[in-house]
Amino acid sequence: MKAIGIDIGTTSVCGVLVDTKTGEILKSRTENSDAFLADCQPWEKIQSVEKIMTVATDILNGFFDEDVAVIGVTGQMHGIVYTDCEGQAVSPLYTWQDERGNLPYRDTTYAGFLKSCSGFGNVTDFYNRENGIRPDAAVSYCTIHDYFVMQLCGLKKPLIHASDAASFGCYHLETNQFDYDCNVDITTDFAVAGTYRGIPVGVAIGDNQASVFSTLADCESVLFNVGTGSQVSVVTDTIVSGEDIETRPYFDNQYLVVGAALCGGRAYSLLKSFYQEILSSFAEVCEEQVYEWMNQTIEGTQKQALTVDTRFAGTRRDAGISGSITNITTETLTPAALTAGVLEGMAEELYRMYLQMQSKRSGIVGAGNGIRKNPALVRVFEEKFGTSMKIPKHTEEAAFGAALFGMVACGICKSAKDAQKLIAYR
Repeated sequence: MKAIGIDIGTTSVCGVLVDTKTGEILKSRTENSDAFLADCQPWEKIQSVEKIMTVATDILNGFFDEDVAVIGVTGQMHGIVYTDCEGQAVSPLYTWQDERGNLPYRDTTYAGFLKSCSGFGNVTDFYNRENGIRPDAAVSYCTIHDYFVMQLCGLKKPLIHASDAASFGCYHLETNQFDYDCNVDITTDFAVAGTYRGIPVGVAIGDNQASVFSTLADCESVLFNVGTGSQVSVVTDTIVSGEDIETRPYFDNQYLVVGAALCGGRAYSLLKSFYQEILSSFAEVCEEQVYEWMNQTIEGTQKQALTVDTRFAGTRRDAGISGSITNITTETLTPAALTAGVLEGMAEELYRMYLQMQSKRSGIVGAGNGIRKNPALVRVFEEKFGTSMKIPKHTEEAAFGAALFGMVACGICKSAKDAQKLIAYR
C-alpha cells in the first residue's frame, strides 16, 4: 500500500508517494505555486487561493493508482483564508508573512493589543474586522491546507487540528480553545476528515509538527531545522514558557516546544548575495559557485573571530531588533571570519532558545536544506553539543510527516511510535 503526503508551502507545493511498509519515498514532486499577488500594500503578503489549489490538486492526482490507501496534508501555519457557509473561499490567503498586525493600533499595534504576533490568523482577522475589510460572506477561516482538505472532502466548515489552530494565536493549550471569536471545529486526534475519490484524507496538520513527526523519532533528542527561517524543537509532556520560545500542541497529549528564528538560513543567503554582488563586478559567477567558495574559505578559520548577531529580520516578538557584527579588528575583518561568524550566529540564536526550554537532551537531529547543504553548519552544532548530528534520509520532511500522520489516522499504523519506525537516518 501507499500513502500520499502533500505540503503546501509558502512558495511551492511538495508531494510524496510513500511505501507504507518500508517508509521509502517512491515518488516526489515539487512545483512553484507562483501565488503571491501583486499591487498590494507594502505590508501585505497575500496569495491566490485558486493558484495554490490548482497546483496542489495536480500534484495529488498525479500520484494516484490502485494502491493508494490514505492522503495526508500539511502546510504553512498561521495564515488564513476566509470561507463562506458553503465552505468556499471568499478571500485570498493572508500568509504568515503578512505584516498588518505590526501596524499602529491605539497605543500599541494590532498584534500587541491581542498579545500575539503579526501574521497569526486571529491578528489578521482582528485587523480586517477593525478596518471593515473582512469579507461580508465570511463565516469562518482556516489555513490553506485546511481549505485544501475541505475541497477534497466537500466540507462546509473547517475541521482544524490543534497543531494549526494554535498557530492563529489567542489559543489556550490546556483547553484547546480560542480566547477569540473563531468559528471552527478543533480536533486533537489522529483524525480522518473525509474521503477523496474513495480514499481517506487525514485532517490537515501544521508543517512544524509534521516536520518534527517525520524527523524526531525519539524524545531524547533536539531537532534543528534550518531553511529560509529556522527552528529548534523538543517534544515534552509539559508546557514550557520562555522569552523566545513557545509551546505548541503536538500529538498523543504531548507538546512541542519551539523557538523560531525569522532569518535562519536566510542569513547565510544574504551573505551569499553580498559576496556575489562584489564578485560579479569582476566576473560572472553563479549562486552555487559563491556558496562553494564560502564553504571553502572558512576551513581552519578561528572560531568566533567575529561575533555576528543574525537577527537581521528581527524576532516574532520584536520586529525592531536588528543584527550586528562585533569584535571587528584589523585581524578579524576577513571574508572567512565573517562567513564563520554568520554560521556561528545562526546556530547560537537557536542554541539560546534551546537553553530556555530547560529540557536537556542527549542527541541532536538536523533537517532542512540549510543543514543538508552546509556541512560547516552541522559542525557548529556538533561542537556545541559534543555529539554527532543525525540527518534523516528523506528531504521532504513536512510532506513525509503528513503521510505518516495519515497512516496513523486511518489505522495503517497502530500508533505514532509505530509510524516513526519508518524514519531512516543517513
